[in-house]
Amino acid sequence: MDGFLDHIAGALGDDEPASFTVTGEGGLPSVFAVTDLAAATIGAASVEVARLIGQACGTVPGVTVDRRQASFWYDLTFEALGWEIPGIWDSIAGDYPTRDGWIRLHTNAPHHRAAAQRVLGDHADRAAMAPAVAQWKAKALEDAVVAENGCAAEMRSIEAWTAHPQGMAVNAEPLIHMDWTDGSPDGRDVDPARPLAGLKVLDCTRVLAGPACGRFLAGFGADVLRVDPPWWEEPLLEPDMTLGKRCTGLDLTKEADRETFARLLSEADLFVHGYRSDALETIGFGFETRRTLNPTLIDVSLDAYGWSGPWKTRRAFDSLLQMSSGIAHAGMIRRGADKPVPLPVQALDHATGYLMAIGALRGIAERRSTGRVLRVRASLARTAKLVTDNDPEDLDGPLAPRGVADFWPQPESTGRGPALRLKPPVAIDGCAMRYDRPATALRSSPPTW
Repeated sequence: MDGFLDHIAGALGDDEPASFTVTGEGGLPSVFAVTDLAAATIGAASVEVARLIGQACGTVPGVTVDRRQASFWYDLTFEALGWEIPGIWDSIAGDYPTRDGWIRLHTNAPHHRAAAQRVLGDHADRAAMAPAVAQWKAKALEDAVVAENGCAAEMRSIEAWTAHPQGMAVNAEPLIHMDWTDGSPDGRDVDPARPLAGLKVLDCTRVLAGPACGRFLAGFGADVLRVDPPWWEEPLLEPDMTLGKRCTGLDLTKEADRETFARLLSEADLFVHGYRSDALETIGFGFETRRTLNPTLIDVSLDAYGWSGPWKTRRAFDSLLQMSSGIAHAGMIRRGADKPVPLPVQALDHATGYLMAIGALRGIAERRSTGRVLRVRASLARTAKLVTDNDPEDLDGPLAPRGVADFWPQPESTGRGPALRLKPPVAIDGCAMRYDRPATALRSSPPTW
């Protein structure tokens, strides 16, 4: 775990890494240190909360992370009661052998499925799709699907990714981009028991990484308002990633909704977004426009393949980055398997979400004390390098399965049905991580603070 904490401290410009107590035993089954990653990122984010309390009150409270519970928080944080959890993958999504290797197709979104089918044909499931994929070389198929605005990734080794133009570009980037501008201290009060209370977070993220960031901030009192377009659905992740948030909907192709969005931006403390690096610019809400609307806005963003290089605007998801960056290949080789072996959870997403939260919290503390305003940028691809640069010295023993004691006993009424919620993975002395709102349906609240 020390390697992860050292890298995070280096990204923040700190002389010493975050320090906290770790409890619990076991680890997720992986050739990479996924449980150490979970404990390190959740712990480092929690230390930033503790430091914010200390900045206001003079004493930094202690932090304790349960590495077992942290592992579970890198996966679904709920268990459904009396209803069926939807499947995570579309019927043709997955890994396929090609003429010269392996490729992954990501088709969960309808427009991404359509892109793959324009290249490979309209096949109903993986069994029907496999013969079509097998006729292609991996790189050629990756290029063809991406050219159709779809999502695909050839399996590469760590060495091949390191030598690839995009790998070279993103691996040279900092783990967390942190850019500062001057301002005046806001001097707002901090409640030690609820240190982020009153903080307005506009959450324009989907799937996992960005939503995990907003969910963490909500756990310490932030008012998180999630915004989705009218057509977006997340049936599996909605009860997980809307926890503690209000959710609204806006269509930024409509002038009235654009005006509402501009108002929300102007009143927010943090803007967390996961659009491709050029997306907001193309619709008139680029960084300079956001800064004009709100000069004190802490701007926190992520993308897939990084902020430089030829693929900086390419669409992708965690599972695709595991293929591109060599993680799935390393798993295959080290396990002696005959197919890609990914991480046991979407760890790049979750880790990046907590890295975003770390940057956001550092920005909150700095704005409070000096007035400086922070822009934070992170990427799944750069987090992949964090993973591959920190191999475990000794693999952990098996993680005990989740049991009744890992959940709060009182059921939560989510937007999809009743569920049990995992207990928090972290304890801060005098400051409980808790959620004032249950998970809720997308677009269920008005677009207002």
